[in-house]
Amino acid sequence: MNEFGGTGAMVLGTVASAVVFLLLALALLKPLGWVSAFSIAGFLWAITVIGLVTLTPLDAVDLAIPEDARMATCSTDIGGPAPDGFWIFESGQRTLNTALFIPAGALLVLSVARWRAGWILTPLGLVALAVYSAVIEKTQLEVARIDRACDVTDIVDNVTGAAFGVGLGLVLILVFQPWRHKHRKRRSRAGY
Repeated sequence: MNEFGGTGAMVLGTVASAVVFLLLALALLKPLGWVSAFSIAGFLWAITVIGLVTLTPLDAVDLAIPEDARMATCSTDIGGPAPDGFWIFESGQRTLNTALFIPAGALLVLSVARWRAGWILTPLGLVALAVYSAVIEKTQLEVARIDRACDVTDIVDNVTGAAFGVGLGLVLILVFQPWRHKHRKRRSRAGY
């Protein structure tokens, strides 16, 4: 019996969810304009990818934490015991944890920038991303089958990445100006 897990499952889930959120973006395109439509769908996709990368069982990956080596509590040792990380991020898992949340932070800002409430929704969204990170770590602690370890350092790195993303998003809203990309209703030929 094959178990669901490893990088193959992460990639499959990422691609499948990309298709779903692309369809959502296309559905939102007409009422919201392209910047907001793709930002909202992209934000939701980024959140999904974060969940896939952090909660998919690691049976086939060398980062799996064996059950007998798993800690009973969340590590509060800032900076450790993070392993080296995936091959694609040579600088280690801390860089991966930070980079993973940057798109979510940037897309959060772009998603809400078209509305005046964006100034309230952005900080609330940043707090929600921090809570999401904490929930992921708690899940990694409680669910032994996914072979993960809970580490407070991951939360710090995730929130740092989300904050960098929000900063990037603030720059991107000046470039893309989502409030200007509204759907314009076509006037009928009768002049109504």
